[in-house]
Amino acid sequence: MNWRGRRAWGASLILIFVAVLAAMFYRHSRSPDDVPVPVAVTPAARPAATFVDETSCAGCHAEQAKAWHGSHHDLAMEEATDATVLGNFNDASFTKDGVRTRFFKRDGKYWINTDGADGKATDFEVKYTFGVEPLQQYLIALDRGRLQSFTIAWDVGKKRWFHLYPDERIDHLDPLHWTQPSQNWNFMCAECHSTDVKKNFDVETGSYNTSWKQIDVGCQACHGPASNHVASQTPAKQDFSLDFAAADATAQIETCARCHSRRSVISSDYRHGERLMQTHLPSLLTGDLYFPDGQIRDEVYEYGSFLQSKMHAKGVRCSDCHEPHSLKLRREGNELCAGCHNAGAPAARPSIDVSTLQHKNYDSSAHHFHEPGKPGSQCVDCHAPSRVYMQIDPRRDHSFRIPRPDVSVRLGTPNACNSCHEKRSAKWAADQVAKWYGPNRRQEETFADASTDSQLMRLAADANTPAILRATTIDRLTAYPSEPALDTLQSAVRAADPLVRMAAADAFTFYPPAQRSAVLPLVNDPVRAVRLAAVTSAPPERLNANAIAEYERAQMENADQPGAHINIGNLRASLGRVAEAETAYQTAIRLDRTFGPAYVNLADLKSRTGENAMAIAILQAGLDAQRTEGPQTAALHHSMGLAMIRERRYDDAIAQLKTAAKQSPTDVRYAYVLGVALYDTGKKEEGISTLERALRSHPTDRDLLAALAAYARDSGDTAAAAEYMKRMSGTAN
Repeated sequence: MNWRGRRAWGASLILIFVAVLAAMFYRHSRSPDDVPVPVAVTPAARPAATFVDETSCAGCHAEQAKAWHGSHHDLAMEEATDATVLGNFNDASFTKDGVRTRFFKRDGKYWINTDGADGKATDFEVKYTFGVEPLQQYLIALDRGRLQSFTIAWDVGKKRWFHLYPDERIDHLDPLHWTQPSQNWNFMCAECHSTDVKKNFDVETGSYNTSWKQIDVGCQACHGPASNHVASQTPAKQDFSLDFAAADATAQIETCARCHSRRSVISSDYRHGERLMQTHLPSLLTGDLYFPDGQIRDEVYEYGSFLQSKMHAKGVRCSDCHEPHSLKLRREGNELCAGCHNAGAPAARPSIDVSTLQHKNYDSSAHHFHEPGKPGSQCVDCHAPSRVYMQIDPRRDHSFRIPRPDVSVRLGTPNACNSCHEKRSAKWAADQVAKWYGPNRRQEETFADASTDSQLMRLAADANTPAILRATTIDRLTAYPSEPALDTLQSAVRAADPLVRMAAADAFTFYPPAQRSAVLPLVNDPVRAVRLAAVTSAPPERLNANAIAEYERAQMENADQPGAHINIGNLRASLGRVAEAETAYQTAIRLDRTFGPAYVNLADLKSRTGENAMAIAILQAGLDAQRTEGPQTAALHHSMGLAMIRERRYDDAIAQLKTAAKQSPTDVRYAYVLGVALYDTGKKEEGISTLERALRSHPTDRDLLAALAAYARDSGDTAAAAEYMKRMSGTAN
């Protein structure tokens, strides 16, 4: 487990005006866009299956059990014993940030002496091991049923202790400290390291009573509950609700995606064989998680990148390359890819479309232009480059794209060539590719090249584009609200793929309430994630009680997270249920008194009900709760500035708005509001200068261009105003 969103709530979680379902969570997926895909087997009538003890599975499935034994699934989590602990607990020590941590054994148990939640050195018993290779982490039990993942881990290869955040100075109050919510196993890790996990969080006491059927990732984690299979006189795969060998790959891929994706939980009622988006909300290709062309950036696992790939579009599934029980590759090296990508006949399943495969010898220097056996000669070196997470864990990008250093030249994205040739420029790499592959090489536009609203609209409407790209494009299109863009959203609402429908529903939050009625049919969508997104966009007065209740249930699946209560509060506020909204925001603060968005939303609620002085007091309390000033406090300062403007405290307001813009210089909204406030309070030159400076970093931002055009026109500079308007219309080409 590795919490990557350090202190990043800032402006991204300001939810002042609209309730956004995924305030702190993430999104998803793809299947062929023109035909809804059934994934479940329809068994004969029988009792609902339940989870059973798996010790009997090996009796009939010896080969599969043997392969699974010792796999990463088998060893995902274990009780801490001499057989499972790999780290050096022979009175070893590790020192960081002035804290000496000691690892030792006592009375046959494993212990860690380190700073606890109070900053004092204390002995903590290791309850469980977590993972096995390339690193092993350790879980420590704290009060209220919490299991915490310790942030000093064991490097299995180099046999050393190392810290997961070596460049961060962390003490016991820091959000990344091992005792903090960011390292909590119950929320962050449990579902994917054990079988049939029930989180069982009690929001009133703030405690967990988490349980599992099996401590590791067992047979039923993927195949589903096996009681009917065990009870059957003639056991068969039909005893389960899904068939991994079915011609359509969706069921298998989405089963893997439950854990091999960046996602959040929207329902604990997971049913094997149903669509992933009934219970989970996988992320889109947002800039914090992926590079502009869709390559992996943050710790996003495999699903989001694989959905972008031609392999996914052609019907390839996880088990074509990975043996699903041992989790090992089916073949080593280039032999794995050459099974299909060769000069002869591809060894592919009948349901894989191989009609466009070129028959050539890819495993040769004539193709890869590298010495055989050397770096650059392996297919994955160029088509599935790796990125290191958790300091020592390299993971491959599963979009299987061709190297495009020419895109790197234009957009600064990574490319496989320069990941090896680090001292060379992207231009050098692009020239080499051009030399090797000639003028007929693939140079098609990439996802990252869509930068104008017309390009985005074309991509969003293209049914041949992977759904995750279409959905992300719709998300990007929200920067260009217009009638044509609205038409695109109205078409996307009717798309066959649920991810596209969900993205369209979310995008409607950027339009006036009168235009949001288009999402009302989605309130009754067959897919839960789409319904929830529609609730946040639909006119509140037209929502029925069932839709509201389902939305709140989905948020309460993450009742241990303050962002869930903010979402509930925002919905209740939009419904006019002010007292209930305030209760939700206060619950968020109680769960995490440092969580700034809770103060921001509560303060906005008070301002809108005429209690602006109270709003300022709430924001000050939020600032007082922060340990340090930085990007995490920008939203609080920005909201404070707005509140002070309402009080006509203009000098104080400008100071707060300047602090917000300084603390989060990449947030164009902060710069825009500051520039307008300066101009409107008589500091016209400084206001225009602020807007112009922001425009240099955000040259297509329509708000900046519109403001500068208006101010130029006010000053009589019609030529400058016309130029700004021309640039603004240029973003709509």
